[in-house]
Amino acid sequence: MKNKYDIIVVGGGFAGAAAAISAGRLGKSVLLIEKYNCMGGAACYDLVNPFMPYATTDPESGERIDLSCGLFTEIVDRLRQLGGAKNEKRSLPFNEEVLKYLLNTMALESGAELLYQTYVTGVRKEGERIKSVMISNVSGNSEIEADCFIDATGDANLSVMAGCPYRLGRESDNLCQPMTLCFRLAGVKGYDADLKARINALYSEYQASGKIKNPRENVLIFKTLVGDILHFNTTRVVKLDPTNAEDVTKAEIIAREQVFEMYNFLRENFDEFKDSTLISTGIQIGVRESRMIDGEYTLTKDDLLSCARFDDSIAVCNYDIDIHSPDGSGTSHYYFPHGEYYTIPYRCLIPKNAENLLVAGRCVSADHDAQASLRIMPTCATLGEAAGIAASLALNGNIRSVDTDELRKILKEKGAKVD
Repeated sequence: MKNKYDIIVVGGGFAGAAAAISAGRLGKSVLLIEKYNCMGGAACYDLVNPFMPYATTDPESGERIDLSCGLFTEIVDRLRQLGGAKNEKRSLPFNEEVLKYLLNTMALESGAELLYQTYVTGVRKEGERIKSVMISNVSGNSEIEADCFIDATGDANLSVMAGCPYRLGRESDNLCQPMTLCFRLAGVKGYDADLKARINALYSEYQASGKIKNPRENVLIFKTLVGDILHFNTTRVVKLDPTNAEDVTKAEIIAREQVFEMYNFLRENFDEFKDSTLISTGIQIGVRESRMIDGEYTLTKDDLLSCARFDDSIAVCNYDIDIHSPDGSGTSHYYFPHGEYYTIPYRCLIPKNAENLLVAGRCVSADHDAQASLRIMPTCATLGEAAGIAASLALNGNIRSVDTDELRKILKEKGAKVD
């Protein structure tokens, strides 16, 4: 590890991994700092699976058109080659253990350096410019400098340390979408539409009678790449702050109680689950929404509904506006018509009060409704790729010096969709 890099990326989720790989491939010296032992973010730490839909359909030809392309397409293709993913009509299940290995491989191939099991504990800033980050790990405490920094922490942690303004959750009350602890059951003897209907019918009865405490309105189950293993994204913890350590601790405890509530409910009432085994939960509770930076531009619900096009667009998306109620039960959706999508401008990645800092992932500058759509992992990967290339183009790390036409040109050459 050196004392100074061209670019330091903090956070190893899809946004951070894509940023580091794309910058490394452009010949920059890159260090990615991650608090856990792998890249992959929510996919690997929270067991979020599968990839949510990231394509649209041509209304005339019926042809599928992928929207999250570029580096994300390469990741998916290489996952398939390694046997770690397969195609589905709407979503794409994958093996997170293969993903961990693949992202390591791609990062090292790019020339980027990785520093796992490390926390960023502070920043040193001169004026509007970040000079260095302080880190802590098993080696002790140290300080590393860079010309440019990328915040891919999901919670905008680096931006907050640097004094950049942000917003938390829903505009009216600062409540965030619920946190969810995903889990998996093995030894399930068959799962089909009939069983799904029976589970949800009885779940509704139990919930109405007070036998189920989980406020979620239904049971959300996904098949995995392993036949008798089912994936559950169905716990729901509301009205707690994902950026407050005490609240997160409470959320982890409540969610684990909900896991066992669901596990016992299924074993006691359905023969298909009688011999099932709880085999895993995420190593941390999943967070859909927390801080969003105040950027040079804030993407809004109106931008999404009007399918806005921006001159400095660096990514496109049409995942539905998927809002799990911050108050309790219920999930609302707005689905985009076939062939429609919106674009995300580079300015959403630029926080205020920092000259050499970019943000990528779910904490870019967006309102509550817009964030509910762009937060998915495929889109985060496209935002990360754009951030990595932009940081490579920034003169002396000044992210406002980036020629967005050049940025868009490079993204297109790499197969990304920007408009």
